[in-house]
Amino acid sequence: MSQIINLRTARKQTARNKGRQLADANAAKHGRSKAERSLQDARTAKARAELDAHRRDPDT
Repeated sequence: MSQIINLRTARKQTARNKGRQLADANAAKHGRSKAERSLQDARTAKARAELDAHRRDPDT
């Protein structure tokens, strides 16, 4: 005797799994880890601060 399954539920589950696989592939292709993002943000902030430190005052 075979097990009875709901085809609508099976179709939805298959679609969810396919979406998860696509999301994982995109994350691996385009994503960055939290450490990489925070390092880049810190470098950007430091570069901006150094550039602002060399700015001349508008009064002179």
